[in-house]
Order: sequence, then C-alpha cells, then structure tokens
Amino acid sequence: MNSFALSNKYIMSPAGLAESDLDLIMGSISSHNIDYADLYFQYSKNEFWALEDGAVKNGSFSIDQGVGMRSIAGQKTAFTYSDEISMEALKDGVKIVKSINKDNESKSYPIGEKLIKHSLYQPLNPIESIGSTKKIQLLERIEALSKKLNPSIIKVSASLASQFEVVLIKTFQGELVEDVRPLVRLSVSVIIEKNGRREQGSAGGGGRYSLEYFTDAILHEYASEAVNQAVINLDAIPAPAGSMTVVLGSGWPGILLHEAIGHGLEGDFNRKGTSAFSGKMGSKVASTQITVVDDGTIPNRRGSLNIDDEGNPTSKTTLIENGILVGYMQDEMNAHLMNQKVTGNGRRESYAHLPMPRMTNTFMLNGKYEPDEIIKSVDDGIYANNFGGGQVDITSGKFVFSASQAWVIKNGKLSHPIKGASIVGNGPDILNEVSMVGNDMKLDTGVGTCGKEGQSVPVGVGQPTLKIDNIIVGGTG
Repeated sequence: MNSFALSNKYIMSPAGLAESDLDLIMGSISSHNIDYADLYFQYSKNEFWALEDGAVKNGSFSIDQGVGMRSIAGQKTAFTYSDEISMEALKDGVKIVKSINKDNESKSYPIGEKLIKHSLYQPLNPIESIGSTKKIQLLERIEALSKKLNPSIIKVSASLASQFEVVLIKTFQGELVEDVRPLVRLSVSVIIEKNGRREQGSAGGGGRYSLEYFTDAILHEYASEAVNQAVINLDAIPAPAGSMTVVLGSGWPGILLHEAIGHGLEGDFNRKGTSAFSGKMGSKVASTQITVVDDGTIPNRRGSLNIDDEGNPTSKTTLIENGILVGYMQDEMNAHLMNQKVTGNGRRESYAHLPMPRMTNTFMLNGKYEPDEIIKSVDDGIYANNFGGGQVDITSGKFVFSASQAWVIKNGKLSHPIKGASIVGNGPDILNEVSMVGNDMKLDTGVGTCGKEGQSVPVGVGQPTLKIDNIIVGGTG
C-alpha cells in the first residue's frame, strides 16, 4: 500500500500525472475561501458469470475509472466528476469546486496527519486469481452439489461476481492515500417441487478475497443452506398474525438491526434532526443488555475498508453501550459540523457520487444466554432465522421486514415452519423490548449491500440470538 505501485499503474501513469500535479490542483482549490476539499480517483474492473440449468446464461466484464472533486464551505458542497482522468479534466473541475465560499461563521477543518493503520486484506486482483474455465467449474460444482443433496430439485441458478478496485485520494491535509480493494461473491438459488408445490431457497457469501476462497467445503455449505431452506418451506404453513414474542436467529437477521437502527445512527440524519435518535446522545435508548458497534476493521470482511472514501482509517465505533447511546457514525463534513470525531465512515458508491456517513460491518455484541435457553423461555411465539426485503422510515424508526424462513414456537420448542411472516415495528421501541441476548453472535456470510440516497455499498451485518417480548407479526394464517 505504501508504494502506490497499483495506483501509479492504473491511475497516475496512464493519465500522465505526477504527485506534484495533484499538489498544484489541491493548492488551487484550497487557496479559495473554503473549509475542506478532496480528490477521489477510482479504477475498477468488474466481472460477472451466471449459470442456469447447467448452461452459462450471462458473462460480463467492465472497466470504469474517473475522478470526483469536492469542496465544502459550511453546509454547502460543490462537487463534480469526470470519467476522464487528465490534467485538463482536473483543471476544469477546479472551476466548479471553487464556486462556493464559506461564511463568517465557518470554521476551517483541523489539519492533522491521517495515519493509515490497517492492512485488512491482500491488494490482489481476484478476477485474475483463477481462469475463466475454473470460474465456470465453480458454478457447475455448486450446481452438482445442490442437486445431489435433494433429488426433488428442478432448477439451480448460480452466479459469481468479482471486483478489483484501486482508490487514490488526495486529502485536504495534503496527503496521498491509496487502497486496493478486492471483492468476491458467490450465490446459489434452488427450486424444489413436491406434490405440485414449489419453494425456493438461496444462499451465498464472499468477502475481500481471491476466488480461491470458494473451496469445496464452502460450496457445500452454501448448497446445503439453500436446499435446506427450500425443503423447510415446502412444509411451511401460513404464518400467524398479531402481537407476540419473536426470537431472531443469529447472523443474517442482523439486517433488521442494520436497517431499523443502524441508519438512524448515521451522522447526517442526526445533524439534521431527522433521526429517531436525534438529540439522545448519552440517554438510554435500549435494553441494558444491548451493545451495538460498527467495525470496519475486521480482516477480509465484505464491509471492511483499510481507509474510507475520504482517506481516513476505518475504526471500531461503539454506537450503543449497555443500552446507552454513545456514538454516531461520522464522515468529515458531519463530524465537523457536529463538533464530533471522524469515525472513518465516509463512503461513496463511486467517483461519481458524494461521500456520506455509511455503515461498514454493524452488529450487536454477545449477551449471556444460550440460544436454546432463549427458545425454551417462549411459550407461544415465532422464531425467524432468515430475512428477505424490508422498508424503513429513518425519521420515525418504523420498519417492516419479511421473514424468508421462520417457525412457530410452542411450549419452548420449534413446532412447525411458517411462511408469509412479516415483522412490523419501530427500531427504538424494539430495542427496549429485548429481554434476552444470546451468546452466539455471528456475522453474515458476506452478501450484504446497503442502499442510501441512491448509492449502494457493500456491508456486513450480525447479531446473536435475540428475544423480543412484544412485536407485531403480520401473517396470512
């Protein structure tokens, strides 16, 4: 990372740029009456393969590159981007980002050294880690594994996505920082038919690895999860409806935590007073059993970054500690305006987008209860261990999520699977309805993508098993 070999190869040299050129551009911008500015260069390669019924249905490859230029004055932002990286394009951009001025109340951002402390993943190109033939064989193998697990499978679809991204950032402090970001994901979906009824199951995962990460053991894990989900749903009955006790499984159900609570803890919503958590710093907002963190420093995780998209090292930020709200996720602008510490959560989808406070890997820490102990404590309720889509209102905290796999709990035991269950509630409210937190915290397998204001970024979620005493379940039974 310190040699800048890859950013020179893919960004600087092809454009005929030297570091002194970037110093010149940043000097021209910062000499204007502004508080902050940065240059964000990006080069990315993406490859995608899809297999359906034993045949390659899709294969695509793309290269994208460009530069985003930004200046900030108070609450005003000037931004432009170009898919051409050249000195001429940078000079044209300067004219736009110098179009704003700070007012008398603006206070310049502190200038301090930004140290790059992380080396969380290898600076490799996963697209080149194995050949095209082996990539197709990966998909064929997971298809064969899935069909072998259950003869009732009538359809298997699998996909493989790889990304190689080089990011170079010229910071307002004058530093030049680089990150080389690999990202891979493999997904499988199966359809099972029995007695004229069809059900679907899906699974997958990945992270910041080469494609050699997908060993036979991992492929078998994904295939088994997808098939088991479909088989269980074949026997599912319509879900009950009403207010009841709900137990959420560990891992991927943390997507509910991410959506219903996590977004409300991002700095921009709280600065504007539009979050359900606005103005509650230091107050009790959850059960004392609950501690929630956002951690962008976990090695090889899908949501992890060596630096965020403003050149700051990512961090482990405690958001809620023993029920008390203690922190927000912050980028440069919102941290400055709120007089808080930058947390390394400034993220953007690409050079063509503005950065904003975003989650990385957001999860709830372990509690003290065994998962079986939690289920045994429920006389009548449901257990949900997998979720599909959902919707959230950040201002009110209200949400609705569909459970893709769930069970009825009767007298402390899982009695039968159900389908069509929706979990409806309010994020801040359910935090106080959690009565038991398990000791089995795990992160998702590496499939999460978060959307905000039209931008998508890779994220991670997780949690231990949770018991929520009172929440509304929408069902068809």
